[in-house]
Amino acid sequence: MSRLNFTLEKEAAGSKARAGRFQTLHGEVLTPVFMPVGTQATVKAQTVDTLKATGSTVLLANTYHLLLRPGPEVFRKFGGIHRFMNWDGPVLTDSGGFQIFSLPTERAMNEEGARFQSYVNGDFYMLSPESSIEMQKTIGSDIMMVLDQCIPSTAPYAQAEAAMELTHRWAKRSLLARGDSPAALFGIVQGACHPDLRKKSAAFLRELAFDGLAIGGLAVGETHAERYHFTDLATNELPKNLPRYLMGVGTPIDILEAVHRGVDMFDCIIPGQLAQRGVAFTYRGKVQLRRVAHKLSEAPLESGCACATCQHYSRAYLHHLVKADEMLGWHLLGIHNLAFYHRLMRDMRASILRNEFTGFYEAHRHELGRSDEENVIHPVKKRGLARVKHLGDYDIVVSPEGFSSIRQISSGEVMHSVNRPSDEANRLYVEQSGLAGRLRQAPGRENELVIWDVGLGAASNAMAAVACFEKTLAESGAAALRPLRLVSFERDLDPLKLAVKFASHFPHLRHGAPHGILGENRWTDATGLLQWELHHGDFLAFLESARVPDLIFYDPFSAKTDTGLWSAGVFARIHLHCRAKSAELYTYSSATAVRVALLSSGFFVAEGAGTGPKADTTLAFNRADGARQHPAAPKLLGTEWLGRWKRSISKYPPNLAEAEKPAFEKRLEGHPQFSGLSA
Repeated sequence: MSRLNFTLEKEAAGSKARAGRFQTLHGEVLTPVFMPVGTQATVKAQTVDTLKATGSTVLLANTYHLLLRPGPEVFRKFGGIHRFMNWDGPVLTDSGGFQIFSLPTERAMNEEGARFQSYVNGDFYMLSPESSIEMQKTIGSDIMMVLDQCIPSTAPYAQAEAAMELTHRWAKRSLLARGDSPAALFGIVQGACHPDLRKKSAAFLRELAFDGLAIGGLAVGETHAERYHFTDLATNELPKNLPRYLMGVGTPIDILEAVHRGVDMFDCIIPGQLAQRGVAFTYRGKVQLRRVAHKLSEAPLESGCACATCQHYSRAYLHHLVKADEMLGWHLLGIHNLAFYHRLMRDMRASILRNEFTGFYEAHRHELGRSDEENVIHPVKKRGLARVKHLGDYDIVVSPEGFSSIRQISSGEVMHSVNRPSDEANRLYVEQSGLAGRLRQAPGRENELVIWDVGLGAASNAMAAVACFEKTLAESGAAALRPLRLVSFERDLDPLKLAVKFASHFPHLRHGAPHGILGENRWTDATGLLQWELHHGDFLAFLESARVPDLIFYDPFSAKTDTGLWSAGVFARIHLHCRAKSAELYTYSSATAVRVALLSSGFFVAEGAGTGPKADTTLAFNRADGARQHPAAPKLLGTEWLGRWKRSISKYPPNLAEAEKPAFEKRLEGHPQFSGLSA
């Protein structure tokens, strides 16, 4: 029986987020919870009083450091860490495995444990599963951790498997060493970035008598996307009746993403460490107090924040303290950062209990990851795009407005160059197609909705569809939805690989789905209602073999860069393939040549919504009644467009012989869409 008596109070609809509670020897803990890191029986630059004032309820201390200094005899003298540091709340102690991992030149690992040299006095110690548990008992922690072998998350398979197996053997020894101690004990899932090892580790540990299970070996080398993917994978394998702890993570956005994936407990040094560097966290992202933009600001760090720092000190004063390297600056920013972390946890918990977490997640996942973009130190001399990272023929460019896009270096063409990529994808493809409403039409697994995503790029359009599905699922429930199959086509995956590698620039990629697409060419959500598949190669090679679509998000590079995909011949093949059902095509282009190609291939063409400086885009329907059945009833091109077409230099398809032009003009004017119209 669990020593924590964990109670799962609520699971959020459309998410794996959970609200729970458990009872320790020193009080009750509400989850999700963040545990400030008090490595050496102190949270740096804070007192017990300021910790309580910020909302701290559980602290983390470290067995490795406390073993070396002050040592077990001090804790025996004081009866444990609580009296020693004057903290009356719960304490979780890490086993020391990560700290030993951080000393690769000063330790030796074997079956018995880890032999290492003290940084305090040079003495050698052997930390075994048994001695680690014994030290944690002496410290008097409420929650103990098993000793594990931590390795880089990117370690090769054989190394990861060996470390996992050793961790499992140590886990069983740790349980035996715990004996009848009333303190709780957590096992640690390992396996690096290898899915089968993570599943194997979780399966092994959940059969043992642990009071909770932790996910270890992340935030040590993997990308953000990999971290989210393996967190999601691990929580799928963990029992619901035990608390789940993601060790060493992380930033506010990392915590939000992990709660979304079913994690309950967190620790990290970041709130204090970045406070020392002059960085504060807010609901609008990070604020760097070293920036001269804050020098004269009378505003608090965050409007509406009730922490002592925001209530009593201006940004100008905090800027001064940081620039002067005064300890008080670290202390005050640490107060705010901890208060913000605890407020974030409380807000997430409240949203879960109200069954509104998905809305909370969507409202904050973009903002929480922002850098301090509101105040620029130096004026931008040239209004343009700044290059920051590259891969192959692509680089990341940052607009003057602060959002990032992918650019093809050879052509200079930028994907979603005018508006924030996720905003443009939502407006042009998701909202304009009425995707949320369509998902609710004719619910049932037999009525699958198929979307073609032609031109995956950095997955802005695909992830906008995924986000819409998840939001609709949260609002309506699985029984009210039809399945969604998302079929992406892309011949060059470098744009997505680059964007995933630097996911801090692309908030829409903070999700496990892109990782699955890059790794296995497919991804399925937890309900099985959303299936995303990738056809990697030439779109024209897959066109006739792909599932017939209901909606087509047509987003290759422009006709100037990718001429072949904008021809009447290609559109005619799409039209023929879709003949069995009503289909709609959406594209960002409003070029006359593109509309001519669509019309000449049999589509009915309408004006689409404008995005940024574009007055309109293009919708195309394969059936005459498509526009009338569309939720927005878009207006088909008519007399005015015909007049412009007749005056256009793009009146005819490229390479059309002069002798064929009169007949082509007659056919276009005779299109059923223009019946009865005169230009």
